[in-house]
Amino acid sequence: MTNKTLGVLGALGISVCFGSAAFAQECGDVSIAEMDWASAELMANVDAIILEEGYGCDVSLIPGATTTTFASMSEKAEPDVAPELWINAVRDPLSAAKEEGSLVALNDGPITGLGEGWWVTPAFAEEHPELDTVEKLLERPDLFPYAEDESKGAFVGCPAGWGCQLVNANLFRAFDMEEKGWVLVDPGSAAGLDGSMAKAADRGEPWFGYYWSPTSMIGKYNMVMLPFEAEFAGRENWDGCIALAEQDCQDPQPTAWTVSEVETVVTDDFMEKGGVAADYFKARVFPGDVMNAMLVFMNENQATGEDAAFEFLMTHEDIWTQWVGEDVAAKVKDAL
Repeated sequence: MTNKTLGVLGALGISVCFGSAAFAQECGDVSIAEMDWASAELMANVDAIILEEGYGCDVSLIPGATTTTFASMSEKAEPDVAPELWINAVRDPLSAAKEEGSLVALNDGPITGLGEGWWVTPAFAEEHPELDTVEKLLERPDLFPYAEDESKGAFVGCPAGWGCQLVNANLFRAFDMEEKGWVLVDPGSAAGLDGSMAKAADRGEPWFGYYWSPTSMIGKYNMVMLPFEAEFAGRENWDGCIALAEQDCQDPQPTAWTVSEVETVVTDDFMEKGGVAADYFKARVFPGDVMNAMLVFMNENQATGEDAAFEFLMTHEDIWTQWVGEDVAAKVKDAL
């Protein structure tokens, strides 16, 4: 991969403060994965600015994605840090890497309030407070009329080809939704999924379907995720049935959605050299509502991860200054 160096302030015409030589010696070189989705881009750039400006680290950002970044860290010990690693996709090999000590989770909750599930609009939740769980709502398909057959209720799932399409289809069967009067709607694409939610929210119409957080859509429309009354029915049911193709899942059992877990993961090489940077990653936590708001900012302003990082640091000083000491915070503020 080609390293993408961080020009923290060049386009903005603001002077750069690199911190003391003592900090630089203690921190050294740090390579950070800049994953290919908005929240991860924001996190990577916030990390880079704080580490460079506050601690004097020499930071490089490396393009990445969940599986490719994990493989590179596991096999080549590069990059040093994955700020936002969604571990469900790499759970087993990550557990093995942790056991052998090649990878370390420095933070098991870098973003709060995240997860996948089934959502309704805030207007619907306010109008029908009695339908406050998935199971209760499933008894009322009449409140979500399907455009092609209004005698049935519309549940908007995932586009064909997405992993969540399999999950939603199997949960649809597990909860006997067809028998209850529901239709599983394929939105066709990411744009179709977003468009169906946006159209309903903008018009004050009911919408029930799958989505995930943190995302700009959840932040923009303040969508409400409904809890399941059913408990999580175990990994054998989820991994061995719910997450598989329908023909490989003969008897899906009702279950809550598997917990979405995100960790900040580093290599063992980083732990040997990380010093103050390791302490920073342990302390760094983004509140979910703030992250969603930042994703709305990125979407509406066509902002890059770097643009959003400066916006976050300038407008949420009350949050990030809790992650660092006063001397480090002062250095970062001077650089802004």
